[in-house]
Amino acid sequence: MARKAIEKKKELVAELTDKMKEANSVVVVNYLGLTVDEVTKLRVELMNNGCDFKVLKNNIIRRAAEAAGYGELVENITGPNALAMSHEDSVSAAKTIYEFAKDHKKLELKVGIVDDEYMDNDKIQTIATIPSREQLLTMIAGGILEPIKHVAMAINMHAENLEENNG
Repeated sequence: MARKAIEKKKELVAELTDKMKEANSVVVVNYLGLTVDEVTKLRVELMNNGCDFKVLKNNIIRRAAEAAGYGELVENITGPNALAMSHEDSVSAAKTIYEFAKDHKKLELKVGIVDDEYMDNDKIQTIATIPSREQLLTMIAGGILEPIKHVAMAINMHAENLEENNG
């Protein structure tokens, strides 16, 4: 029986290691104090943003982190932890958890790996506040269009003045 349990744990470690290597980011969170409904809501929000949410035993997480080359995470794997892994972009897991934690104070964003770089709590919080790609593109487009709009308004006003003066 013990042999089957060990084999099952090895399979879990291998599966988690592969998922961590494939992910654009891996974020460690402390979910202690959240209700089952709150964890379910968080899981759904993460899924809607292209992320996985895994609650596993710390030993499995530690071994998978080591195997994936993310040994920096190991010292922070204490207490009740979960992993959020982003597959679409680098910030969606951290951003989703950060936004969810605003209304659920017991959720704690601990540390993470973003684009293969270890990030402590401060860095991961900073990453979480960066606007999304779509928001950044909108900001750039707005910045580009604003001067053009002013030029068009000035030309229109000048044309109206010419009509009034010549009319």
